[in-house]
Amino acid sequence: MIRRLVTPLAPPLLLALLVAGCAGAPRPGGPATERPADLHEAGLERVVGRTARDLVALFGPADLDSREGQARRLQFVGPACVLDAYLYPDKGSEPTVTYLDTRRRDGDDIDRASCVAALARRDAAK
Repeated sequence: MIRRLVTPLAPPLLLALLVAGCAGAPRPGGPATERPADLHEAGLERVVGRTARDLVALFGPADLDSREGQARRLQFVGPACVLDAYLYPDKGSEPTVTYLDTRRRDGDDIDRASCVAALARRDAAK
């Protein structure tokens, strides 16, 4: 018969290792796996590099406007998709969009340029 040696420290040590292994793992779909806005994608030039005022003129009022430090996120929700525009200041200038995240309303992926086009039409459809 084989006897296992279990010390009183084994369960807490195993738990600490398990938690440490999960802490650094990137989340699927988070900013680490997403690509930055690319101006070469048709339609994104309407959003990337624009100010909050420009976005409101294009899409109408934001459905969510949140700030964290110097960063600002404007969220626009339409029938087809949700767009999160992240604005950051550059050397004291007015914050502009440097990153976009888009998704369908059910959470699935959607082409960013298609979402921009759909949202630009959302007020015209009302």
